[in-house]
Amino acid sequence: MFPSNNWSRCRLTAFAGIVAAFLVLLSLSSCATIQPLSTGTDARLRQTASLIDDVKAFGKTLGIEPTPALSRTIQEGPALSMLWLWMQRAGTLALHRPIDIRTAIGFSAEKERLKVEQVYRVDGYSVYYRQGNEFADSRSVATIGFAAQPIVRRVMVVLHEDLHGDANFALPWEIEEAIVTPLGSLAAVAYFRQKGDDPNWQNAVESLSEERKLSRELNALASEAEKLFASLPIDDAKQKVLQQLSRYPTYRRQFERQIQGQHPPTVLEAKLSHDLAYYRFFDQIAALAELAPNLKLLIDDLKTLPPEATADRAERFLRDLNSKYSLAAR
Repeated sequence: MFPSNNWSRCRLTAFAGIVAAFLVLLSLSSCATIQPLSTGTDARLRQTASLIDDVKAFGKTLGIEPTPALSRTIQEGPALSMLWLWMQRAGTLALHRPIDIRTAIGFSAEKERLKVEQVYRVDGYSVYYRQGNEFADSRSVATIGFAAQPIVRRVMVVLHEDLHGDANFALPWEIEEAIVTPLGSLAAVAYFRQKGDDPNWQNAVESLSEERKLSRELNALASEAEKLFASLPIDDAKQKVLQQLSRYPTYRRQFERQIQGQHPPTVLEAKLSHDLAYYRFFDQIAALAELAPNLKLLIDDLKTLPPEATADRAERFLRDLNSKYSLAAR
């Protein structure tokens, strides 16, 4: 049932307009032909398929039930590219409630063959988008682009998407992402440790440390942004928040890299809200992993988070888990 107030009708009108614009834009780009694979690419895809099987088997030892996501390569089935859109009411952040609007549009192509050119302003909303071929669905196949990525990222992505399986977590989107994102990174560190692969273990540890910094900086920036939006006109607040990014170098690097081609003031509220969904609890959960007897127990305990959990409820749950592990360690 749709709400009947005027604000909701305006919200849906804006949403319908931007989706229609994207459908027109992208339908013009979806006719690329699939090129035959070179011998080197064919071998790289086979190696990636073997890696994925090994990672999924390892995940099971941590209590991560495998899913069909990324279990095939583009040699075995067509790619599905997803375009994800997030919209957040201007001057607000999704700190205490879910992001206002989020949706996804699928296209039968690799994301490299489907380039989004521009997002136009939607009155009253901040808009952020991204594309990808990796997601928690049986239609997600390992593409040429995925096979070319560094091994640490490939391992993290496979574990992350498996963690999304309902046998592992079935939580509201913004809570589930905040749980599985750190767990995927922690499980990747454990994978390379178990393999005795010291160089990639070190890379995974450094990546985890970088994400922890990002999490702390993002939470601090979001807290500042909330106050600025409450005290200044929206456009002035946006400029102040963007200026504050220089104080948070780790988060700023990711923010600027991921919004390339998008207009910073347009994406700001939606991008911050999107990133909170992934990194709000990252540092807390990584700290819990240092206290927990082992990663499998931490994953099992996090699986008991109530399915209707809100951000505030999840925050209390993590604090309680911290107390439990701290007491046990004495």
